Parts: sequence; structure tokens; C-alpha cells
Amino acid sequence: MPERKPRKDAVRNRAAVLAAADDLFARCESPEAITMADVAAAAGVGKATLFRAFGDRTGLIRALYEARLEPLRNAIAAGEPPLGPAATPLERVPALLDAVLCFKFDNRHLALALEGTGSDSPYQATHYTRWHRTLRDLLEQIPGFADGAADSGFAAHALLAATRADLVEHLVRHEQAEREEARAQLAAFTARVLGVG
Repeated sequence: MPERKPRKDAVRNRAAVLAAADDLFARCESPEAITMADVAAAAGVGKATLFRAFGDRTGLIRALYEARLEPLRNAIAAGEPPLGPAATPLERVPALLDAVLCFKFDNRHLALALEGTGSDSPYQATHYTRWHRTLRDLLEQIPGFADGAADSGFAAHALLAATRADLVEHLVRHEQAEREEARAQLAAFTARVLGVG
């Protein structure tokens, strides 16, 4: 049996909800302050529409996060430099981490909202397991990891921890760190972990 296409009004409502939620999270002081009622009002739909489409607040945040993350995933899948297959693993690891950090800077409140939902471990989230697997696989092609001298799985967790949204929020809010400063610090840290330079 062929899969039914969603109705046009459902597609339109979903787009309106995601746009409204995106705007609310981008402008908020605290992600916890954004409620389903706020999103429904901003999107001009009923709360029941939101719950039908996304299940709950976490489902909405996850859908919005995935939509924002899609261009980055597509760039990696398309092999755009320096994330592409033509680059060496030693080039791809810092490039991937830099891309994730920049994404967290650009989507700080949304990433914080997702990481702080409390419904499940951030380490179990689909996007996290995808980044971890990609990073671990790259590390396993680098001397020191390839020969088993260092644990690529643990190293991937440790490197990704440097891109967590709560750390980015702390750096921005409490240490007044600029984006370029954080990128340079992450690059230096990654180089030390990889034994480069």
C-alpha cells in the first residue's frame, strides 16, 4: 500500500510551527522558558496540532534541531572540503569538530534546549551517536589510534564534549568568549589530542 502524503495544511502548519519555534528559541534568554503554548500562539495553530505533529516539547525541539542540522550533514555527505573524503583524517577531524562547534554557537539556545530536555541521555541522541561514530571512524585511521595505542571511542567522546551546548553557553555568557577564540582553542586542543604540532 503506497504511503499517504501529508495534507497540504499539515505540511504548512508544520513549517509554521518550526519557523515559530526557531524564532522563539533564537530570541530567548532561557530555553526552558519556551512552552508549547508559546510556540502554538506564535505559529497561529492550536496546541493540539503541536502535540499531534510532534508528540511533546522534546519531539518538537528534536525536529527543529534536526532541520537546522540538515545542511551541515548534507555538506559532510557531499564531501565538501575540508570535511570531504579527499581530505586526510588529520584534516577532517578538526574540520568536523569546528563545524559542530560553529553549529552550536549559531544555534546555542536550541542546542541547550535539546541537551537539557532530561528525557534521555544526550549521548543516546541520534545526532550525537552519528557524530561519535563518524569521529571514531576517522580517529581509527590516524596513527596512535589505528594501532590501538589510544581508544578512539573514548577520544571521540572527549573531543565532542568540547562542543557541548552547555559549555558553549558557559563560554559565551560567563567567560565572554568570542566565537573565533573558542574555535582557536578547540583547534589547539584537538591538535594536542591528535599529537599534531
